[in-house]
Parts: sequence; C-alpha cells; structure tokens
Amino acid sequence: MILWYSRCEMSRKSKGINAERDLIHKFWGNKWAALRVAGSGSMRYPSADILATNKLRRLAIECKTAKEPWKYVEKEDIKQLKDFAELFNAEPYVAVRFNRKEWMFLTLEDLEETDKAFMINIEKAEMKGILFEELIK
Repeated sequence: MILWYSRCEMSRKSKGINAERDLIHKFWGNKWAALRVAGSGSMRYPSADILATNKLRRLAIECKTAKEPWKYVEKEDIKQLKDFAELFNAEPYVAVRFNRKEWMFLTLEDLEETDKAFMINIEKAEMKGILFEELIK
C-alpha cells in the first residue's frame, strides 16, 4: 500500500513538473524568458511555480492540471502566489489545463472561494480565463 502511494505521488508530481515545463517552452517559443521555480509550495517563503517576463511585463504563475472538470487549489497556495507577486511586482495568474484543453489563465479575482480552498471549474475557466496567446499580447 505504501509503495503504491509513493508511485502515485511521484506520477502526479512528475505530471505537474511536465506541465510546467510545457508552459516554459511556450513562453520561450514566443520570445519571453521563463523559468520554473523548483520547490515552489514546499519552502517556507512565498513563491510561484513559473516566473515569466518579456521586459514589459512580469508574470508569477501557479500551475494546475485537472482530470476532472474542476480543480481545487489550497488557499495557502493562492496566498503565497499573491504575496510573492506583490513583492516581485508581478501579475499573479493561475494557469489551469483540463484534459484535452488548452492552458487557461485566470486572475485571482476569477477564482471561486469555498470554505477550505479555491475552486476552478471548466465552464468558468472557459468564460473568464484567457488563452496563452491572449496572455502574451
């Protein structure tokens, strides 16, 4: 049982890392500089998953992938993103990619707060979110 849990955790973690790398390649392919922040969410200082810039804009991005048509994001993750973005003078975004969909970028105001987390559903993401091409304009 413990072995299965470890494999499940590793595959979920590697899926998240691969998704972040996919976004980094998209930024670099469009003449933006971008990097993945290793250990984001696991250190005691606020951070983002990805930092990206084109000299004019600075983005701090929390990345999420979802198999279901919804995704819950811990309130602490959003607080850290907000705190980091303020200190770094960056625009905070949550990037979410649902199965077989493009990346969608949401502002913190677009997230729906529940008692324990923030929730993103696919319908609201498609309505309020912006696609990568719109984000980098």
